[in-house]
Amino acid sequence: MRHVDARRTYERYARALHDEPFPCALVDIEAFDRNADLLLGIATSGGKALRVATKSVRCPELLRRIESRASALGLPRVSFMTYTARETAFLRAEGFDDFLLAYPPVSHFDAEILAKLSREGATVSVVVDDPAHLEALHAAAFRDPSGTRIRVVVEVDMAFRPVGASVHLGVRRSPLRTTRDVLAFVDTIGQYAGLTFFGIMGYEAQIAGLGDALASDRAKGTLVRAIRFMSRRDVEASRSRLVEALLAHRTPATLVNGGGTGNLTWCAQEPTLTEVTAGSGFLCSHLFDRYREVRPEPAVYFALEVARRPGPGLVTCTGGGYVASGPQGEDRLPIPALPRGLALLPLEGAGEVQTPLRAPATCGLGPGDPVFFRHAKAGELAEHFPEYLFVRGDTVVGRAKTYRGYGHSFLG
Repeated sequence: MRHVDARRTYERYARALHDEPFPCALVDIEAFDRNADLLLGIATSGGKALRVATKSVRCPELLRRIESRASALGLPRVSFMTYTARETAFLRAEGFDDFLLAYPPVSHFDAEILAKLSREGATVSVVVDDPAHLEALHAAAFRDPSGTRIRVVVEVDMAFRPVGASVHLGVRRSPLRTTRDVLAFVDTIGQYAGLTFFGIMGYEAQIAGLGDALASDRAKGTLVRAIRFMSRRDVEASRSRLVEALLAHRTPATLVNGGGTGNLTWCAQEPTLTEVTAGSGFLCSHLFDRYREVRPEPAVYFALEVARRPGPGLVTCTGGGYVASGPQGEDRLPIPALPRGLALLPLEGAGEVQTPLRAPATCGLGPGDPVFFRHAKAGELAEHFPEYLFVRGDTVVGRAKTYRGYGHSFLG
């Protein structure tokens, strides 16, 4: 990770936001560009296309900026991994294309959106793993007299099971695990005239989502690295067998997707994959400080205003209760990042209307001063703010709407 002078960074952010109302959120645009160049470079070093996980960005202008960085580096245009049908349609209307909808639709409403996008010439592939997904998509495509066909991508379970089904390390997504499972499902797809099998994807969350740079717990860090190493061998072997089996089955996979920010360097070198996915690394929420191989720098913060000094060594900020999804624990809380030396109070944490902090006298904070926090998950921060302030140096150089700013919350 690039060295950051915390005091100077705090001072320039404070100057940039001097006339802004709080709370607000900022993107350090220079840090964002460096992260984009880093992730694009890692992906292309292995000859892979990069697919941007929009869930972790949720801001069209930042997605355009990633496209611009790819163009400036002379790289192929990036593609996008979306998370709902409505989001996919929204981004298409914003001028983007080449989508992989990674979460299967089941409602006829969503299926109709995807059929319409395909009919209008958008490049859209849809992840599936259940006959119910096939029925919904086929029905929508079949209603189109012009003969629309929807491309589908089969999701494969990439969890690590070192001692059989009793131990499952990974996320609960697809029920399709074995080569036999996948081939049978691909044959089922072939029975639907409105669908075309296009490829496979598998998210190895036990690698991509499991940080191993744990300075405070070396024993745990060593265990995590061992799990990641063993799981990597298992995942790579499984994917290779599956791709070979699909080829022998005369249903080759055009698209083979895998990876995430946390294991991008590994997946970029995996021969079986045609593309790799990254999202959180562009903005670098604090959970992504825990990876050794990929080290982006913090590029997004939210700012709260100090309102009180309830006692010696304490300040209280207005608002701030932006807690991340997932298994609830301290790592899901935002962290007060700038100025350095601040800490949440364990019995209060981050509150909806106020967030008290331990603040050494060296911080010099008083009422009216800003505190800059980092969220645990990059994309979820955008659900709380209608816009991001783009900061370069000590100046706000632009403003960009988040999905929320456009009036959308595609998951609620």
